[in-house]
Amino acid sequence: MLASLLLVEVAAAHDPVFGLGPHTLFKGGYEISPQLHSAKRGNVVQNELGLELVYGLTGNWSAGAEIPLSLVAEGGAATGGLGDISVFTKWRFWRNDMPGAQESAALLFKLIGDTGDDSRSPALGTGTTDGIVGLAWGYESRRWYRWVSLRYRQNGTDANGLQRGDMMRLDLVGGIRLKQTGYLEPDMVWLLELNGEYGRRARLNGVEVANSGGTQWFVSPGIFWTYRNFAIKAGVQFPIYDDLNGNQQASDYRALMVFEWHN
Repeated sequence: MLASLLLVEVAAAHDPVFGLGPHTLFKGGYEISPQLHSAKRGNVVQNELGLELVYGLTGNWSAGAEIPLSLVAEGGAATGGLGDISVFTKWRFWRNDMPGAQESAALLFKLIGDTGDDSRSPALGTGTTDGIVGLAWGYESRRWYRWVSLRYRQNGTDANGLQRGDMMRLDLVGGIRLKQTGYLEPDMVWLLELNGEYGRRARLNGVEVANSGGTQWFVSPGIFWTYRNFAIKAGVQFPIYDDLNGNQQASDYRALMVFEWHN
């Protein structure tokens, strides 16, 4: 029985790289996660250094904040500064423990504030207060991992009357641990994600903007490497399909690396 419980706790410590997972911290636990983001679309390259802070209110309820610092290069010019700070909470409302495996589901609520300087670059801030609601399900065992998540982002209207189109994201993720290890040994899980995005057209003073919104799909290989209470999570999104409205530049790639430490 003790071995089965230990296997469940080891399996429960993972979430996808780009998708949303149901994992929450233990009561009184805290997590500090520096993050490196990079994305390229046409001649625009955006690099972002973020810091995520999470606290376990209970074993099934976590809350936290994300603080981004962005550097945007377009052509020969570069702009940097503070991005939009967000606060969030995640509630794991269902959990099914099995010998060496666990299923669970959680809800996410996130509020993205208007803290970035959007007058210098749209990538530094949106000029609006936006909200995200998400639903995640996950199955985690000593060898196999599966996640499904759905998120909806509702965007506000800025001072110029521009409302960016609301966005929906769907993530399908699978993972495998090729070599089973114990908690005191380094551990590696290989991930493969399919990430889909659908955005509605933006509206300017109530009129639809033609060159906005549409659909994009990405395939995203990644890894989750852990050693005790430290982890490195990394992946790259490669576009495989896009159907964008009007004249828009599709994404070339997106990359993310996260360093997680919890106690």
